Amino acid sequence: MRLSTKGRYAVMAMADLARRQGCGEDGERAVSLAEIAARQQISLSYLEQLFARLRRRGLVKSLRGPGGGYLLAGTAETTSIADIVMAVDEPLRATRCSTKSKGCMLKGERCLTHDLWEEMGRQIEGYLASVTLADVVTGRLGAAREAA
Repeated sequence: MRLSTKGRYAVMAMADLARRQGCGEDGERAVSLAEIAARQQISLSYLEQLFARLRRRGLVKSLRGPGGGYLLAGTAETTSIADIVMAVDEPLRATRCSTKSKGCMLKGERCLTHDLWEEMGRQIEGYLASVTLADVVTGRLGAAREAA
């Protein structure tokens, strides 16, 4: 699986946004990237790049001016972790093959363990698709999630 820093940081930032967004008097408060950067200890310029991608994919919306910042475009309950990772990363991939038609060996054939790694990637992607921002923010993961 190839989960880069981009994917991890985007999930951290989106979880922070989901947690902070509900702090305003009207139920929604735009959150500045500078606030998220400080709390999550992520470079502001890096966050700006990530949020540009998240905005293009429709996961966040931006508000300009005083009190401006970012809001979730949907809800924490409907935003999956897989959506976030896919918005900033290339698709999750556990094999070293570059495409489905070309194998990872010198002559173009697939390695002996190709199917193992490919299935593991599908399992991870399925798990990330089943977890929402709300699950992360409220701590509904692991044993607590399985018991529900």
